[in-house]
Amino acid sequence: MGASDSKLVFKKGIFRLSEERHIPADDPYWTSFWELPESPEDVFSLFSPADIRRTRDTALENFETLLLAVTSRLVVLRHHPSFPDPELAPERDVLNCIRVLTRVLPYIYERESLQAWEERFFWAARRKRSRQASLANEVLFDEAAAEAAAAAAAATGTGANGGEDNNDGRDGDGDARTAKSGQFEEVKPLAEELIDTLTDLLFFSDFTVARQPHGKPKVSYTIWQSGVGCNTTVPSTKEFESNRCEILRLLLTLASPSMYTSPGALPRQGIRSLTYICTCPDKQVVLSVLCSLLNTTVKYNPASWRVPYNALVFKDPKQILVTYTLQFLLVVLLYPVPEQNGVAPKNFYRHFLGRLHRPADFQFIVDGMARILNQPLQANNSYLPGTQASVKFAPEIIMLFWEVTQCNKRFRSFIIDTQRVHDFVVLILFYALDCKNDGSKQGVVRMCAFLLQTLSVEKNFGVHLNKTFEAQETLPASIRIQGFSGTYADFLIQSIYSLITTSQSKLTAIYPALLAIINNIAAYVEGLNAKTCARLLQLISSMSSPSFLLANETNHDLLSSLLEALNAIIEHQYQKNPQLVYAIVRNRKRFEALRNFTLESGQEEMERRMQRRKDSGAGAGDESLETSGSARSSVDSLRSPATAAPPHPRPPPSLSDVPEDETFAIGGDEDDDEDDEEDDEANEGNAAAADESDEGDEPRATPSQSSLSENPSRASSIISVEDAVPTQLRGMSEKARGKMPAGALSFSRQNSTTSLGSGSAAGEAVAGGGGGGGGGPHSHGSDGFGGQSHGGFGGHFQPTAQWIERWLPELPLHTILTLVQQLTALLPRKELAADHASPATLQRIQDVHLVGIEPSAVRVHSFEWSPLALGWYESLLWGFIFSSEMQVAKGTVGVWNGTAIRLFRVQETAAQGPSLTSPRGAVDAVGSNIVSRIGQINLRGGNGNSNGSSLSLGSVSSGGGTGRSGRTPHANNSNAGDTGRGSTPSTAAATATAQPL
Repeated sequence: MGASDSKLVFKKGIFRLSEERHIPADDPYWTSFWELPESPEDVFSLFSPADIRRTRDTALENFETLLLAVTSRLVVLRHHPSFPDPELAPERDVLNCIRVLTRVLPYIYERESLQAWEERFFWAARRKRSRQASLANEVLFDEAAAEAAAAAAAATGTGANGGEDNNDGRDGDGDARTAKSGQFEEVKPLAEELIDTLTDLLFFSDFTVARQPHGKPKVSYTIWQSGVGCNTTVPSTKEFESNRCEILRLLLTLASPSMYTSPGALPRQGIRSLTYICTCPDKQVVLSVLCSLLNTTVKYNPASWRVPYNALVFKDPKQILVTYTLQFLLVVLLYPVPEQNGVAPKNFYRHFLGRLHRPADFQFIVDGMARILNQPLQANNSYLPGTQASVKFAPEIIMLFWEVTQCNKRFRSFIIDTQRVHDFVVLILFYALDCKNDGSKQGVVRMCAFLLQTLSVEKNFGVHLNKTFEAQETLPASIRIQGFSGTYADFLIQSIYSLITTSQSKLTAIYPALLAIINNIAAYVEGLNAKTCARLLQLISSMSSPSFLLANETNHDLLSSLLEALNAIIEHQYQKNPQLVYAIVRNRKRFEALRNFTLESGQEEMERRMQRRKDSGAGAGDESLETSGSARSSVDSLRSPATAAPPHPRPPPSLSDVPEDETFAIGGDEDDDEDDEEDDEANEGNAAAADESDEGDEPRATPSQSSLSENPSRASSIISVEDAVPTQLRGMSEKARGKMPAGALSFSRQNSTTSLGSGSAAGEAVAGGGGGGGGGPHSHGSDGFGGQSHGGFGGHFQPTAQWIERWLPELPLHTILTLVQQLTALLPRKELAADHASPATLQRIQDVHLVGIEPSAVRVHSFEWSPLALGWYESLLWGFIFSSEMQVAKGTVGVWNGTAIRLFRVQETAAQGPSLTSPRGAVDAVGSNIVSRIGQINLRGGNGNSNGSSLSLGSVSSGGGTGRSGRTPHANNSNAGDTGRGSTPSTAAATATAQPL
């Protein structure tokens, strides 16, 4: 039978699946699903979404038999003594069974009404024929023995279950089964057996690993690549790597119910298949899988020698394998195992990753990740742009790096102590700055911010940042700072400043994290240059303006955080930072005015500012733009502290005296978020342990996001998962950290979502501002400000004098005001009027011995995970996975295209035609046309065509519906994103963003 004939027969057989009810399990028809397809494309193009949904919705019993038939065939072949053998146990059959399962499973997961059926079918206890009874049943799906199989099925009463009994006690032939109980034995649930089979196939002789010597077990848990846990070179072939891809794709599919679960429910609800995988007690299996995935990923070299531009024309099989290994590795590492009966099972993959300790292993991991992350920088500097393969999974590598730094403190210390951290700081800042204005990549920027905060909790991180940053001119333009000369600390602070002021209000959720980084390094930085000091004072100027402080009830927390950073530098590194001291003294009016800030003076200044705009002729449109809260697009538009108002002779100063015409707004009210509230009794116990005999040293939970907007902010009454980033824990001294429970602040997910908040040393739920227990700056209940509330649905925050009195006395101004008082008397006014401090002035500042300023305890600003933040993190990962799988023309098959995703939103974009980077010639067109015509066969005359659209993750939900919401996706929408299945694959400009529905 020719290839076209077999495709036509296979397509006709698919129609039978929904047209003929109750097809017997022993019908030879089922063999066509593993005998006829010749490639993954055959399965995914001929078995259309409409076919799958029609069978699922009208002939569920056939759907069930199909799943059982291909799974049983897969298990039988894995245990066949001759597998893989072209005649007795063909490799083709195994691969086609895997492909069929990969194709149909997402359409089960998207249908909420099938959850009970799914639980019963895949996870219920089963009985299976014993070895003796199964000898007569080995030909169950053999054409030559169909009648014998039918007789055996009738005799045992197995029906459509094909020799297996999901015994739930509801069958009427229980007595018959009992009479023949000797023929059955208890076996694992079907899903567990499938997962175990796939795991074995990852290490199967002559299928995915090298042929084992005669007499050795067929399954050999040998690590695929040298590296962690393996020092010897392991032989492999393209066929082995292709087979690994198919298996890993199915394992990812089995884990993909995550995509059809709401972000808020995912961490608590869990995914049954992932729980089974991650809690596997077999250490050998876990370590073999972990090391194989890790080594394959980090050993990938995207810059290997290649023919120029061939990466644009041909798919890279190695990159496809690395993509799947990296994605599955992240899926098992990130997964927070839900509690079971009050006990938190251990995620063994995360556990063993945290147990790595050999410097050679760390060096291998660091070198590999740096090589991959460096690729875009090298590609941009190439003499022939485009000749190097483009790595699409850099965000996933950043995520892997963050995971290792969170769960392995030894690794964190290694990269810092060996000073490799400098390379990663630059790389992380490159990706953050490169993605900051792309709405689809905001998750990457947020991840980068928290990764830097994770590193910054280590003392040596701040110490090593004092190294001089050389060769800055070799960096890409997007990250290069013109005329830069300074240390890595200067580079980091100026880059953070750029992120805050040029992100067009898109990063309000991570302003606290960015300021926490500055706080964590403040006590250790030395020799900050004049430009860095100017940037810090520009932030102070903006954050202390009345329009900013009165915008919402949490903005003062950001000001307080930045003031604490300045205090830490003054108290611990005064003599090493004369430029900062000089900048503070020159801008003393801003700090002195804060001491006398009142609601009336603030409102008066805001009114005067509005009047000045009107007097200057600004139209209403300009006025609204000026107060819109949007950050200006260029840092050059910001006023330098050196040009601030000159010293005014009138005492005492107030904020009304400090011009703010040119101060900028950071952020916008549209990004306000609400974190999840996580308040349990464990928090109180931890708080007591941390607070005992340490009054005044307890940390204070801060909002995970605050809007630096001049507008009154609005809080939605609906929790925003998109902005549900990890919660900041401020002000933890080393003494308080020492009293925390072991591992409480190790960035661990603790394998439990109900105890995620127990790391809070404050013993309270995440507080917004100084208020009640909300998960973000805007809590659901009382906000703790005398009954003042945002008011949901467009309500405005109304500041009061009582509210100001709650936080104003708590602003950490003492150190700065003491400094200003002493140095103003010692430094001549002429020296303070200069734009730049002279060497003599700087030396005079260093020689001053400050009185009344004592170094306070160094405080570490950490964060903790809330269930809602974990939902955001999971949605970010699955957004990466979904987006990479869309690119069907590059070697993937579009597993989830057109399904009803619920974890994030999917936006359709117009398909692109052939281009330089994705050429398609006549041969491609003819071949695709043949497959397309067969794939579009529809005997009912319905619309089987793909609409040719491509999908990008954005803000509009996919046509498939809302996932597990109980609604059946409309048939007309079944192909909404099905690019490349029944038609010529379009080169979708897919961009991933974890934007929840």
